[in-house]
Amino acid sequence: MGLAGRGPFFIFPQRSEARKKKLKILQWQHFVPGYDRWFDEVLAREWGQKHDTDVIVHHIPFWEINARALAEVKASSGHDLVMFTSPPASYESHVIDHAGIYKEIAGRQGQMIKLAHLSTFNPSTKKYFAFADSYVPVAFNYVRDYWEHIGYTYGPTTYDSLREGAKQIRKSLGIPCGLGLAPELDSNVALHGLLWSFGGLVQDASGNVVINSKETIEALHYVRGLYQESQTAEVFNWNPYSNDRALLGGKISGAVNAVSIARQAEREMPELSDRIMMNPSLRGLANWRACPHITSCYVVWRFAENQEGAKQFLVDLADNLGTGFKVSGFCNFPCFPKTVPDLKKQLENDSSASPPHKYMATEDTLLWTSNIGYPGYATPAVEEVFNTFVIPKMFAAVAKGKLTPKDGADTAEREVKQIFDKWKSSRTQNSGANSL
Repeated sequence: MGLAGRGPFFIFPQRSEARKKKLKILQWQHFVPGYDRWFDEVLAREWGQKHDTDVIVHHIPFWEINARALAEVKASSGHDLVMFTSPPASYESHVIDHAGIYKEIAGRQGQMIKLAHLSTFNPSTKKYFAFADSYVPVAFNYVRDYWEHIGYTYGPTTYDSLREGAKQIRKSLGIPCGLGLAPELDSNVALHGLLWSFGGLVQDASGNVVINSKETIEALHYVRGLYQESQTAEVFNWNPYSNDRALLGGKISGAVNAVSIARQAEREMPELSDRIMMNPSLRGLANWRACPHITSCYVVWRFAENQEGAKQFLVDLADNLGTGFKVSGFCNFPCFPKTVPDLKKQLENDSSASPPHKYMATEDTLLWTSNIGYPGYATPAVEEVFNTFVIPKMFAAVAKGKLTPKDGADTAEREVKQIFDKWKSSRTQNSGANSL
């Protein structure tokens, strides 16, 4: 590319092919298949043609990404770009500083949202350990006719109305509620949001462990009551797709999840599509907070063979976030709002939705969606708490009656403090060097 315009030169096909650059990308299999088709067949292909690069994209289930990334770190070899589905703070010492990427994009697309900054910046080292292009917010998805049956025409909007309504539905229709209590992503996300909405926190803004609080205990009382009144033991053994299948099969009255549930209904069960409705994340007694279902965080490895290509790809990806939002079925909300200036207009009138304004439930998502680690930064300790499912395990133990709410908070505090202390004792805390 640097030779363009410098005069005549010869290209030998065999040699040119041998010298052709490669860009290897590892990322998840999106909930909405259309996004992966666009990413691979349009975005990556056209970018590769423009930059004379073979772009190779590998998609794997999101729960396999961390193990694959760890293997690449140990081998100092692998992909140039890896997309994590939550902030990968523990990999900081193995990645480049992504500040330059953010800076270049800011000149073209404006500043990132606060969620992106808190998810990818280490205030101690002043390094951006990842680049967040988008996030997938959650909503409360529910079966309309079940809630209409008990007089809730527009479904629940608060945790109080969820508990009261779910109890009535279980009693009158025999249909349980679908709040997950298993060590898996959907339960993890839902219960973090519930904890925050009751005023409970894993850490405060300064990174101190504060999980053992009266607010956490109140949240544990709530979940125990909800389980006893309106759930079944199946929620303790769910996998990441269980509540999707249960809701689409009419086996639960509602679930916290991304809007991908409704999109799946449109693709596979159009006759049921208008039964699946959604509300914004539910309001709690103390707050209105939700955890992103996915926080798309790309990293460029320090050992990447094509670092410059990887950085340029992310810059150009930001230019295409508007298309990404659309082809993801409104799942991928941009971390640079200027890239989708008509976001609310698209949500208000979607030709695939029944009714067309269904997805307006997420129009104000930034009012109630916070980063993992809220109200502080995403750190290796927060990452470990999230990835080892400390919060779902706490709620499950109390719901099962194995621990009282107070004992549940005490136990979680010991586990969280042990994780935080492990990272604090490391000479390279917030770098991840000792844990990988």
